[in-house]
Amino acid sequence: MTMTAEPRLTVPERFPPFSLSRLLKTVFNPKPGERVAILIDLEDPRDLKGFRFLNNPDLTIQRHAYEAFYQGLKNGALAELGLTGGDMFAYKITGGSNLDLPDLAVDPEGNELSLEKDVYLRYNLILCISTYSATAPLTAFAKRYGFRGATLHGLNQTILRSGLAVDYNEVSRNAEKLRLGMTRADWAEIDFVVQGERLTLRLDLGKQEAQKSHGLCRGGPDIANLPAGEIYYVPTSASGRFPLKYEDGTLGIMTVAGGRIADARWLSGNPQTVEAHRRKIAADPAAGEIGELGFGTQLLPVSGRDIQDEKILGTMHIATGRSDHLGGHLTPDKFRDAKNATHDDILFAPHKTPEIQVPQVRLHRNGETVVLIEDFTPAAYMAGLLLAK
Repeated sequence: MTMTAEPRLTVPERFPPFSLSRLLKTVFNPKPGERVAILIDLEDPRDLKGFRFLNNPDLTIQRHAYEAFYQGLKNGALAELGLTGGDMFAYKITGGSNLDLPDLAVDPEGNELSLEKDVYLRYNLILCISTYSATAPLTAFAKRYGFRGATLHGLNQTILRSGLAVDYNEVSRNAEKLRLGMTRADWAEIDFVVQGERLTLRLDLGKQEAQKSHGLCRGGPDIANLPAGEIYYVPTSASGRFPLKYEDGTLGIMTVAGGRIADARWLSGNPQTVEAHRRKIAADPAAGEIGELGFGTQLLPVSGRDIQDEKILGTMHIATGRSDHLGGHLTPDKFRDAKNATHDDILFAPHKTPEIQVPQVRLHRNGETVVLIEDFTPAAYMAGLLLAK
């Protein structure tokens, strides 16, 4: 009797070489004559003049924007796709994820321009390659001015060689398989263990249609977040507790009630970090609202950047703050301080949060509770959705 090996979900050893033309054609299916622009963020936008920012070795994201995208357009992609433009503009770095963008922009000749009047109105495709995510503000501007685009914050070599080299037609097909098996759910629960303490966060989903970030942006005004590959929801409410690892490595435990973080308790690291967070959400409660639950759908290598690593199958993330770009209700005007109107992803993954275990993630839909993930590995239900023909 011949035994058939069970299919395994493994990260490919090799990816196709990065091709800007292939990426743009697949993501946008652009029409000949469409104008394309590149946005980058700089501490001083005037450093775009003469491309003098290239003299700063710390600006690796912006250098990738110049070498892989700006030069890639000029050296063949524009002609190959029949596009025009290929211009680059810089704006002042915002300092936070998805904060509204300043209007002032500078071009390589040093001219000061308006993003709204000189870029959003004049270009059909806009690629934003930045330090901080600009997906939320650009989504709002795309709908207002009619352009399409992509945000690629945190770009690095690993992302270029893997997350941007994949076939987004296949990414879209796989995301849809998972979306169909996860849509219209009642709730999700995530179990955590941190320093021996067991916590559970429940996220109410209200039978909403699950959404997908799948990398294709071929229709009306919209913004793709690249690398893509995610199933996500905007929770209707949330309750329970979850651990949070801050940027400085401090660990805290968040208590969630009524869809928002109601309290933060110090666990290890710097107590002042947790206290500052407590003061922030007490003064501006919208900053603690749970605005997203997301699941990765791709088999990708760890890049060290959340923009790709949250798209890895077996990881999950929640986010606090702004949710209007995902179809939620929380817009910047609902924050008491404009500086707090961010959308901050909280990624749980073995490389990012090794101090935190996630024994199980469950989803309740159609009167049945299914296990999605166990110990950062897709459980039989989730893996079966992807392996289905």
